[in-house]
Amino acid sequence: MEEKNRELTLEEAFEKLDGMLEELESPDIPLEESFQVYEQGMKLLKQCNEIIDRVEKNVLKLNENGELEEF
Repeated sequence: MEEKNRELTLEEAFEKLDGMLEELESPDIPLEESFQVYEQGMKLLKQCNEIIDRVEKNVLKLNENGELEEF
């Protein structure tokens, strides 16, 4: 149960998105199912963007004095 509630890592999310793309490229996928996969993919992309935004806020850079500042 905990596994289901755990947030995916960015790498895991990209891997899932790759699988969804393969599924959508299949000529045998029914139209209704392709819309469901597309919707799940869009939610996953939103989650990826949130993860990336969070990481960007935590990135630090060195200033000219060699001190770390938030980016």
